[in-house]
Amino acid sequence: MFNRQKWLRWVLVLIALAILIFAYQAFGLNNLLTLDYLKASRDDLLDLYAEQPSTTLIIYFVIYVLATAASIPGAVILTLAAGLIFGFWVGLLMVSFASSLGALLAFLVARYLLHDTVQARFSKTLAPINQGIKEQGMFYLLTLRLVPAFPFWLVNLLMGLTPMRAARFYLVSQLGMLPGTAVFVLAGTKLAEINAVSDILSPGLLASLVLLGIFPLIAKYAVKRIKLRKVYAGWSKPKRFDRNLVVIGAGAGGLVTAYIAAAVKAKVTLIEGHKMGGDCLNYGCVPSKALIRSAKLAKQIKQAEQFGIQTAAVQVDFAQVMRRVHDVITEIEPHDSVERYTKLGVEVLQGHAVMTSPWHVQITQPDGTQQTLTTRNIVIATGAEPFVPPIPGLREARCLTSDTIWALTTLPKNLVVLGGGPIGCELSQSFARLGSLVTQVEMGPRLMSREDPEVSALVQDYLGADGVSVLTSHEALRVEVTEAGKQLIVRHGDQEHAILFDEILVAVGRSPRVTGYGLEELGIGLTPRRTIQVNAYLQTHYPNIFAVGDVAGPFQLTHVAAHQAWFAAVNALFGQFKTFKADYSVIPWTTFTDPEVARVGLSETEAQASGQAYEVTRFDLAELDRAIADGSTLGFVKVLTLPGKDKILGVTIVGEHAGNMLTEFVLAMRQGIGLNKILGTVHTYPTVTEANKYVAGNWKRDHAPEQIFTWLERLHRFNRGQTGSK
Repeated sequence: MFNRQKWLRWVLVLIALAILIFAYQAFGLNNLLTLDYLKASRDDLLDLYAEQPSTTLIIYFVIYVLATAASIPGAVILTLAAGLIFGFWVGLLMVSFASSLGALLAFLVARYLLHDTVQARFSKTLAPINQGIKEQGMFYLLTLRLVPAFPFWLVNLLMGLTPMRAARFYLVSQLGMLPGTAVFVLAGTKLAEINAVSDILSPGLLASLVLLGIFPLIAKYAVKRIKLRKVYAGWSKPKRFDRNLVVIGAGAGGLVTAYIAAAVKAKVTLIEGHKMGGDCLNYGCVPSKALIRSAKLAKQIKQAEQFGIQTAAVQVDFAQVMRRVHDVITEIEPHDSVERYTKLGVEVLQGHAVMTSPWHVQITQPDGTQQTLTTRNIVIATGAEPFVPPIPGLREARCLTSDTIWALTTLPKNLVVLGGGPIGCELSQSFARLGSLVTQVEMGPRLMSREDPEVSALVQDYLGADGVSVLTSHEALRVEVTEAGKQLIVRHGDQEHAILFDEILVAVGRSPRVTGYGLEELGIGLTPRRTIQVNAYLQTHYPNIFAVGDVAGPFQLTHVAAHQAWFAAVNALFGQFKTFKADYSVIPWTTFTDPEVARVGLSETEAQASGQAYEVTRFDLAELDRAIADGSTLGFVKVLTLPGKDKILGVTIVGEHAGNMLTEFVLAMRQGIGLNKILGTVHTYPTVTEANKYVAGNWKRDHAPEQIFTWLERLHRFNRGQTGSK
């Protein structure tokens, strides 16, 4: 619909912009606003001010306001001119108010023209920024003013697009720009003293130049100190510390953090309230993969006739399967044990840890005794736990989770699995292969919603082939106990029906462990997803308290927790010298269904949603010699690249060894290697990783320079002594 007011607004802006550009060129402002011109005109400007002081002040003030409001380059020269013409105090007064008023006008113009449009167009992206401006906007703006990381004109315009109030913007700008203005005006006063080469080395001018150079550093340090005083207000910091680092939680993130700290000879204490190794060792990655291996072997034995084996039979001893699962855990336990980490130099304490201040951690040991440690830094690595939704009757039915399912010794005859994510799919398939009648219930329209629809469909087909009854778009309403047994009532569209079960497994996600550790008392904030709010350096509200792993997000993956641990440990122990931002640019993951689903970077669905231009290159494993020999031809390699280029944007692999195959692409993306380099790399024959080379070959074929091939054909025909068309 035509918006007359909006179009009129933009017409006026374009007219004003055209006039501004014309004036800028016609009057030669690009030549006037230079240091050389200022020096050359020094005497004339001083004479003008001496003869007409009031007029000169007014003209200068108006020019400065308009130049700042219009974001014209040259504010530094105008500021130096104020010191040269008016002296320090008058020049400081003029520039301080003129610059703030001009900044306010630029702020208002941006708000009037673009605020509503930008906020509407990028509402989702800007939501956290808007919230930050509302909570800490004055401090952000003050920092930008004191430490000019961005040009002031850009700050003026960008702030106009935020919810910051105009009055607050003006007051903070007036205050924040004052120190920098003073330095430049002071430097301007010294320009008037340059009459000879020797004047360049005058103490006053040298002092001004030194101030210009070190002011951003001083301002940055001052801002940091002010912020720290505000953050730690009300807390008493110890003069000495027992530890360099205390780590709460001995899962993947906590173990790696403690290991790194001990390796660099820091005094580190690792506190675990339950089992060393955390969820991955005891309830997640390790036991699930052991179960998947047994289930896969059962399926392979059933398919033995396809490989010429005629006498194979399957009889699952579920109790023995679960004993093997626990044996695997026991065999791996020494890698994460108290003894190992003690030998590495880590002090390991068993007990529940609570932060009582930013530098104090109170430990309640199993026997009830308490101990308080003082530490310079703390890393929270408390992990996550299965989320049990508030479905009526669910808890009363003694539902299983990915934590408690490992206590089973009898195979459930009828198993219901709530959830269509990776955990739900892996366990549904495994229990079906071991002999359970599995019904998987997913509220969404498809399984594994983070993957492309074709991947979801393929996984669902193979779960169905293994006997899993997959019910998508079904909402779990309640659990009832009847004479017939336990049943889950689900709704699909307008219809309700019941699903009988012996056991019900809840696999709808995991909730970060954030209660009972002192976070609330310290005022450490949480995100909408209930993870601990951390910055790019993994710091919480308190710069000396860090968080890693599932409790910090953004990924609930063991290898991401270990990846974050390096950044947290280094930033905590050496942040006074150098800090490092956690890098999530290339994060792989694998769902260990059969076939496996592995991905890194963008999926096709994500690329479409973000508007990223891309090309797709695909290779089907049915064409791979090794896959044919193994009888595992199901799957494909799909690579997204920039149009016309071999730069990899994302890779999805579906196949029996997808997780292992993905590593080559992870390395390539991390190191900036394209498909041409992968194509030029020798791959062992016959291996499944040859598929990576073949998909690169498909890309090369699709981008072959046809014109060159035409000329090559003519060359070869000429070399054969043929000059005709054939």
